[in-house]
Amino acid sequence: MRKAVLDTLVSLVKRDLRVFFLTSDTGFHVFDEFRVKYRNQFANIGISEAAMIGMAAGMTLEGARVFVYGIAPFVTMRCFEQVRVDLCQNKLPVKIIGVGGGLTYGGAGPTHHSIEDVSVMAALPGMTVICPGDPAEAAAAVAASMKMTGPCYIRIGKSGERAVHGKPLRGFAIGRGIRVRRGRDIAVIATGNALAPADEACDLLEKRGIKAELASMHTVKPLDSGLVESLAKRFDTIVTVEEHNIVGGMGSMVAALITDRGSTVRLHRIALPDTYEARGGSDSYLRLRHGLTPDRLAERIAGIYGRKGKAR
Repeated sequence: MRKAVLDTLVSLVKRDLRVFFLTSDTGFHVFDEFRVKYRNQFANIGISEAAMIGMAAGMTLEGARVFVYGIAPFVTMRCFEQVRVDLCQNKLPVKIIGVGGGLTYGGAGPTHHSIEDVSVMAALPGMTVICPGDPAEAAAAVAASMKMTGPCYIRIGKSGERAVHGKPLRGFAIGRGIRVRRGRDIAVIATGNALAPADEACDLLEKRGIKAELASMHTVKPLDSGLVESLAKRFDTIVTVEEHNIVGGMGSMVAALITDRGSTVRLHRIALPDTYEARGGSDSYLRLRHGLTPDRLAERIAGIYGRKGKAR
């Protein structure tokens, strides 16, 4: 996803020299070419995320169009007060890009795991929260964010993520989910780096005779209420999948919407448990441990469907 984000930023700078990119000592080598070619649009602020947010706010007030970049937990929670006061209370259109959402930085331990960022950012009035599921969604989200009049948080993976969409997205819109595949038996809503494993899980389910409908909820706030309501009318069961704490993430928002609308659809949330991961290991090991790999997801969804999950 990082490469897709960088390529999009380069295209934006070519068209608009008001675009600036600030990083908190993150992304070495990835942004070397950008830094050399567009040195007047680039600044490494160092390990000082709070100062970076303040600078971005000031630059925006002077007419700049600023993207800030850092490891997800540090560019959200370490500088939460600055995001809240400088950006949200002033409604400034600064784009925060958090790299390494969820368990991406597996071996670095719980300080680098980003399992609360979606709920923390979504709680801020006026903040838009976008969790792209693959490189195409990441590129489209960055480009679309240029039209926003308020702050937004874009949560991406790191590198090597599988492309779910085979080509660049047309008609991408913030706040409007994407139907990835049609189904008849059960509905699955995935967000962020859980999209690719959920898509692969749907392939495995189809081999079992279970045809799942998959939707990508790339924008967590504002949630696509129309898409959720449509699925709730067509299916008895919806499963949400995310690499985030089960408390306060996309699944919680879907649950709140379903409750508010009085829907009788059954909802099952698949997410990380409400605890910090004490074991060390790679991101793939931790995803296996928490049942977020394609085969484990297929097993869990098949079990849910087996209990009752036919389409209406």
